[in-house]
Amino acid sequence: MPLLTAYLLVSHGSRDPRPQVAMEKLAELVRTQLGIQEATCSDRIPEEAAPLCISALKATPDTLASPLQPHRVTGSTMLVSPAGYPLVGTATLELADTPLHEQIHEFAIVALANGCKEVELLPIFLLPGVHVREDIPTEVALAQKSLGEAITIHQRPHLGAHPSLGTMLASQLAAVDTEAKIMLAHGTRRAGGNEPVEAVAKQLGAVAAYWSVKPTLEEQIVRLADAGHQQIAIVPYFLFCGGITDAIAQSITSLQARFPKLELSLANPIGVSPQLANLIVDLTQDEPILKDADQLG
Repeated sequence: MPLLTAYLLVSHGSRDPRPQVAMEKLAELVRTQLGIQEATCSDRIPEEAAPLCISALKATPDTLASPLQPHRVTGSTMLVSPAGYPLVGTATLELADTPLHEQIHEFAIVALANGCKEVELLPIFLLPGVHVREDIPTEVALAQKSLGEAITIHQRPHLGAHPSLGTMLASQLAAVDTEAKIMLAHGTRRAGGNEPVEAVAKQLGAVAAYWSVKPTLEEQIVRLADAGHQQIAIVPYFLFCGGITDAIAQSITSLQARFPKLELSLANPIGVSPQLANLIVDLTQDEPILKDADQLG
């Protein structure tokens, strides 16, 4: 019997409810994509698979009408298919009711009850900062220590490490008709920390600007205007709408008033899509594959 795997998507966390709603939608898409790749549940789930899944999925009119039944645990959400597999959940590093290691522990216990022996933890982060390199591994180690050898937790590469992320963004922006583009990321003062942003911006044919460090959005707008560009699109290098993207929109409104001769437009953040779910599923493989726009669709 092959080892069954459960999947936990970990994000930063926010007081704004919109990112968490988006994460739960993304988890549903990931579950669907994983289900397509995996063998059918009847071939994979042991007969002794656990009462937690079965009790959550008793056949009722509501169960039959909805392909996904959320089973909530403190600080995270499991999304379970009617057949019980694959299990996909979400958790947050910060601003949850419980620490991440406890969220991982709770999810792993449910995964064990459903016959899983491994948990793939997928950091939904764009940059390899301290959260990805230090904070999450520390939380994983704490969870693993509390679980012992009953189930194994593997931390996979963060989302921004996928080589096709820039390709996907370029495909999303293909319909944007503009003379110049600025990709706006949060930014970091850590040496070399902004290099991945610069690389993605280059793929998009954009210049990079940062919300918290230089060069700022205003500085890059002025540089492009001085170079003769009048139509400038600002592309937020953020996953979902939230407090920062709201602040960016307000900032662009102010900048438009200051530079009335320019035509400034704001693109959407990356957002939830089957293409993004495909990249996340690909990160569960040992070697993520470089894909073109057609493959991402």
